[in-house]
Amino acid sequence: MHEIGLCEGLVDLIGKQAEGRRVTGVKVRIGARHAVVDEAFDQAFALAAADTVAEGARLDVVITPVTLLCRGCGRVSDSLDVLAECPGCGGDNVEYQGGDELVLESLTFAEEDRCASASPAG
Repeated sequence: MHEIGLCEGLVDLIGKQAEGRRVTGVKVRIGARHAVVDEAFDQAFALAAADTVAEGARLDVVITPVTLLCRGCGRVSDSLDVLAECPGCGGDNVEYQGGDELVLESLTFAEEDRCASASPAG
């Protein structure tokens, strides 16, 4: 379950960005090439966040597609399926681009903290 490794890195970054503030919400963008399973990612995040500033935080995951470039017919399309065939000709001679990002987009902090929400730097 590779989701654990992804979430451990994510929680480490959240801890650095939060600077001790309690996090109540996390929004992350994950490329389709990571092939994460929603329930597995949710569980992995809960495990990785236990006993950290992100424990119990609401997780919002946005999956971004991979771009398919068909070498057969030249069609360009997006897909959430990393094993997709060309939707134009049905061929499997496709090149994949993008869909490999893992971006912490935003954090929401508990109201007792000064900032209600913030976007992570760099």
